[in-house]
Amino acid sequence: MEPTSSILIVDDDRDIRTLLADYLETNGYRTFGAQDGAAMWKLLDETKPDLIVLDLNLPGEDGLTICRKLRAHSNLPVIMLTARSEPLDRILGLEMGADDYLPKPFEPRELLARIRSVLRRSNTMAAGGADKAAQIRFSGWTLDLTARHLLNPDGTVIMLSGAEFRLLKVFLEHPNRVLNRDQLLNLTQGRDADPFDRSIDIQISRLRQKLGEDARVPQIIKTVRNGGYVLAGAVSVEPRV
Repeated sequence: MEPTSSILIVDDDRDIRTLLADYLETNGYRTFGAQDGAAMWKLLDETKPDLIVLDLNLPGEDGLTICRKLRAHSNLPVIMLTARSEPLDRILGLEMGADDYLPKPFEPRELLARIRSVLRRSNTMAAGGADKAAQIRFSGWTLDLTARHLLNPDGTVIMLSGAEFRLLKVFLEHPNRVLNRDQLLNLTQGRDADPFDRSIDIQISRLRQKLGEDARVPQIIKTVRNGGYVLAGAVSVEPRV
């Protein structure tokens, strides 16, 4: 764990913000709290957090809108807090680019474990990308391991969430190999899937959209019936230009 990592907690419930702040600070993190989107955007500029814990149901700008705006220009990790009774909210949260989600009510130690996992993956990939200083090219596209974004064939930058970046990187590290949902979830998030976990399917759908794929006949990330998914085509790793 990075003891200096900072967490921005965005929740309109003051008791929850206080509880989580106390618990996370006890475990070595710095925390900041915001009760709504307006306060969050202000603190975002002032504090430069390492991760955001974002409640979906906020007054004014809701968590989905905030997450979508963040993803337009940032790959800052986001863990979405959702209502247990609304599985659609969790699906939408992932579709908007959240790195992970946690349904309410939850144990603070479960959130702590998710935070550590997301930050560890984010820090590991950032360090790895800096060391390799490489780009991975495939089907006219380029994944920049240092900047952690995608370049389309015209050179336009396509922002990726942390979860999307990890998933695409896993596919590119295993080209032309069928990977099932359990393997993909384990390789990207370090945990096993439950029977109703759709997070991988949602992230693949988002990746296909960003790659400009026709969902009915994708050419880059293909579906293998009763098998999983496969990234088809040649892949090359090149020094960063």
